[in-house]
Amino acid sequence: MTVARRSTPRRCTARRTCSPVVQYTINGYPRELEAAVIDYSRSVATLKQISEEFGPKAVVWSYDPILISSLTPPEHHLESFAALARALSGWVDEVVVSFAHFYQKTRGNLTVAAREAGFTFDDPQVEQKQHLLTTLVHMAVDHGMRLSICSQRAFLVPGAAEAQCVDARRLEAVGAKKITAPVAGNREDCECFQSKDIGEYNTCPHGCVYCYAVQNRGLAQDRFRRHDPESDFLFEPPPGAHEVKPRQGVLSLPLLTRKE
Repeated sequence: MTVARRSTPRRCTARRTCSPVVQYTINGYPRELEAAVIDYSRSVATLKQISEEFGPKAVVWSYDPILISSLTPPEHHLESFAALARALSGWVDEVVVSFAHFYQKTRGNLTVAAREAGFTFDDPQVEQKQHLLTTLVHMAVDHGMRLSICSQRAFLVPGAAEAQCVDARRLEAVGAKKITAPVAGNREDCECFQSKDIGEYNTCPHGCVYCYAVQNRGLAQDRFRRHDPESDFLFEPPPGAHEVKPRQGVLSLPLLTRKE
């Protein structure tokens, strides 16, 4: 597929002192699995806008997690990944993948959704996952992308790399500024550079049934409704919360704890 794009991306201006790096998940899953995610065609268009503005180094496509189910068997992933890779060819240079983690809360949410929507899900053997990944690696390469695997070293196959979702080298390439940081992953097999996570559980309202970060979608939706973009917080702190000053050098923003 031939795409037309500007060969030299815009550089930072006085109003934009540094460029972002965006890891953008586009799975194209059915509504039974991703209840409120926008249509994948709109996501593809948005990703292309980011790439157009900041260059292909500034955005990484995430096809994650790979969930094997009666709605999304291996054949589905082969077709969907191929279509998305074709659409994103020339706009990104890396795709990050991983297989679904069946944490207790994830399995609980999936079980409820499967019962209500009438589908089944599975956690295949390592060899089956490696077989699927081998084909995905070739598809990615055919469209000018490197395929990397996030925190699942056991599934590495020839041609695949270990993902660094927080990637100092990519940030350097985009921002044209040297970054000194060690590799210090935040969980087993994680190869990310040292960083601070400022996210919060139970805050995304999308309703993806495989999500490990949302245990209570009702709470996430309520917090989303209470979100104030002008606030320092993702949602209004609970009544009775008080400020706790962070330890020196740990975090630059105040933390809140609930008074007992």
